Amino acid sequence: MQSHLLVALVTLLSILAYLWMGLQVGGARRKSGISAPAMTGDPLLERTIRAHENTLEWMPIFIPSLWIFALVWNDTIAAGIGLVWVVGRVLYARGYAEAADKREMGFMIQALAAAILLFGALGKVVWNLVQGGAL
Repeated sequence: MQSHLLVALVTLLSILAYLWMGLQVGGARRKSGISAPAMTGDPLLERTIRAHENTLEWMPIFIPSLWIFALVWNDTIAAGIGLVWVVGRVLYARGYAEAADKREMGFMIQALAAAILLFGALGKVVWNLVQGGAL
């Protein structure tokens, strides 16, 4: 039986990356002089908030897919792909904070990693159901 410690570590790293992005929003607020609850008024602040929000939008796709992939395929492979997702999100956030057109590479990296986890897990679950229901 697999321990899933690597997937647990990647899950926690994804949460730490999300926390880091939240701290970046605070830094952008300080630089711009725009206090909460305002969300607009400075392009750096708006891009930083959007990167943080977009990461939150992807986490319900990423985290269940990561864990289900680990359960039905392999913990180590899931953790490796998950780590790629985390790196992609950090690159996305850093690029987006700099300029909107610099977010694409990070976005594509994380989207590909998430797609592999999601469709890999879905495919294996459906295959196992068709083969008799055993995971």
